[in-house]
Amino acid sequence: MKTTIDTIIAEVLSLSPQARAFVAEKLIESLDSEPEVTLSSAWREEVRKRCREVDEGSVELRDAEDVFARGHAALG
Repeated sequence: MKTTIDTIIAEVLSLSPQARAFVAEKLIESLDSEPEVTLSSAWREEVRKRCREVDEGSVELRDAEDVFARGHAALG
């Protein structure tokens, strides 16, 4: 099994940064989600679109703490 893991790691590390990020994202998703939960094809495409927009730099990213603080201030 160690050889298989080493082979997989070597292959993944040879990918482009974007492809490695995609693989990392999928691995993290597999740890965070419950096995019976599946995304609809529409939501899966939306996630891909948003990731692509971030990768291309076509959207403005905001700090989550700032967003939540502004939202909280707007409610109070």
